[in-house]
Amino acid sequence: MRGLSVCRIDFHGFAAQEKTNSNTYDYLFYFCYTLTPMPPDTPASQPSPADRREYFRITVTLPICLEHETDTTEGVLVEKAVNLSAGGIGVVVNKTFPVNEILSCSLLLPGQVLFKSDLEVLRVDPVTYPPNTYRLHGRFVKITSQDRELLIRHILQFQRDHLAKHYSA
Repeated sequence: MRGLSVCRIDFHGFAAQEKTNSNTYDYLFYFCYTLTPMPPDTPASQPSPADRREYFRITVTLPICLEHETDTTEGVLVEKAVNLSAGGIGVVVNKTFPVNEILSCSLLLPGQVLFKSDLEVLRVDPVTYPPNTYRLHGRFVKITSQDRELLIRHILQFQRDHLAKHYSA
């Protein structure tokens, strides 16, 4: 919260006894307090790059096709686990692609909705098992706001379905 100072409050008190005219005692209590400013909390460390993602991610199984941008042949959609967000994907592939290469990405979303976008290869990491497999990380480029909204709607539906399946009675 901004604009608030945090202080420690120490109360000090004592009781005094006074004899009244009718041989009874009145008790008087005296209190005082001290406000001690406390040092501000140490600032939180900066989030890691993975925690600074712009869009929610979810892993779902979808038919996908990745091809070189210049490839004019119609690729085959293959069902794979895809880590999907409105910003890009992560997927295991069986061939490498150069970093910064632009691929054509096709995803078949629920309801037979075909999503197509260019995908810039950010990195390709080898996977230990199975052999000759790689984890491709890519970012959607030249994506229209309507296509991004389409992805966001489907990702939210995937999330609702996942929550309903795993947390409903």
